[in-house]
Amino acid sequence: MTETTITATETVRNGVDTTTMFATLDAIKAQPEIAEFRFRARNQWLGGAHNRSTIKDFYAACDEDTTRTEAFTLDAGEPAILLGTDTGPNPAEYLLHALAACVTTSLVYSAAARKVKLTMVESTLEGDLNVEGAMGTNTVDFRNGFTGIRMSVRIAGDAPADKLREVVQRGTDRSVVFDSISAGVPISVDVTTV
Repeated sequence: MTETTITATETVRNGVDTTTMFATLDAIKAQPEIAEFRFRARNQWLGGAHNRSTIKDFYAACDEDTTRTEAFTLDAGEPAILLGTDTGPNPAEYLLHALAACVTTSLVYSAAARKVKLTMVESTLEGDLNVEGAMGTNTVDFRNGFTGIRMSVRIAGDAPADKLREVVQRGTDRSVVFDSISAGVPISVDVTTV
């Protein structure tokens, strides 16, 4: 009896189904209007510095997405030194998390598309800000937000160092949050009083 070995093409790489990924890219190229998304977050103040956001529904592929059965909840607060009671990370820390998560996801997708198998991705972020602007004690010399963010990425995989650096660069090039922070985005605020 002869044993037959069948070699299958690996379609899931770094936890990403590359067949589905390339089919999605082809679908967007064929019908660009499906690329329009609208993400939403709802926030409610709970007292002091404590507030909670819920995230569930969003608009995608020309329709409201209803695949999520439950909302994600994210509590935010401030540390005691900023008048809070540590009910959650502060919003500036959430911004650093969003940046790290988005760059990581983008670089993992990029690696999967380039047939690079990753074994480790870690990042450390630090953001500098002087709270005098946000606290209103010196709005002339200090802005409200970060004056700089440093991101350090450690990455390992089955590719040479220059290819891994390229994957990280592609991750920053394609990151929604990286672009939103570095290029800025218009924000409109509508107020309803009750």
